Amino acid sequence: MSEWPLPESFAGELGTVRWNRLGAPGGRPLVLLHGTPFSSYVWRAVARSLARDHQVFVWDMPGYGRSEKYPGQDVSLAAQGRLFARLLAHWDIENPLVAAHDFGGAVALRAHLLHGVRYRALALVDPVALAPWGSPFFRLVREHAEVFEQLPPPLHRALVREYVGSTGGPGLHPGVLDRLVDPWLGDSGQPAFYRQIAQSDLRYTDEIQGRYAGIEVPTLVCWGEDDAWIPAAKGRELAGIVPGARWEPIAHAGHLVQEDAPAELTAALLDFFRGLA
Repeated sequence: MSEWPLPESFAGELGTVRWNRLGAPGGRPLVLLHGTPFSSYVWRAVARSLARDHQVFVWDMPGYGRSEKYPGQDVSLAAQGRLFARLLAHWDIENPLVAAHDFGGAVALRAHLLHGVRYRALALVDPVALAPWGSPFFRLVREHAEVFEQLPPPLHRALVREYVGSTGGPGLHPGVLDRLVDPWLGDSGQPAFYRQIAQSDLRYTDEIQGRYAGIEVPTLVCWGEDDAWIPAAKGRELAGIVPGARWEPIAHAGHLVQEDAPAELTAALLDFFRGLA
């Protein structure tokens, strides 16, 4: 993915994390978190636009994208939340603006609520936050990950393509779909795909769901109205729980709002972040 380089690395307890920084060093720090089964690649258009006003940090979570993948790796939401807190310390940034998508939303919420990480503001984009979550396919794979891991590579590739392409909205460009699927192929990618699903557990959001009403950080909840993985009603529910949260539905977008409506999402984020006192 030479058009989306991640030249920097952070050697943490979960393996080497690949990351990059865009924009002027003097800009307000803004960190973007991706979800599953994606990588920071989904943020590329939005990140480049936000970098005109901010210093934008992007990273691939351990076990995802171009970051390290290995057998036995802990890629759970609990581990990712702890890792994110350490990564912010490595970057030496305090009170950043944060925009987090899907599982990245749960990672950001856990880092804030359980590990004391402070944010200037938090934008949640179709986050995994309220139980129950996980499609029937996701639950099936989670319960039988060791069986799916043995699929012949061509069948595995077809399965991942169908899954990634089922997010709702107008659909992904074939070239984008290829790039999102590619990290999950090969000797390290195929087991990593099933590993991250096998380690998904509702208890990681159950542990924090009762704390959302105590969030004091300015919060934006964005949601693709055509999200086929997590219905927009979950977003409205979440926005009603977090005190003062702004609700921003995005029309004609599925779960991957960054791909379906990058201009609309960028505008919503900029309006939110620029409106902070």
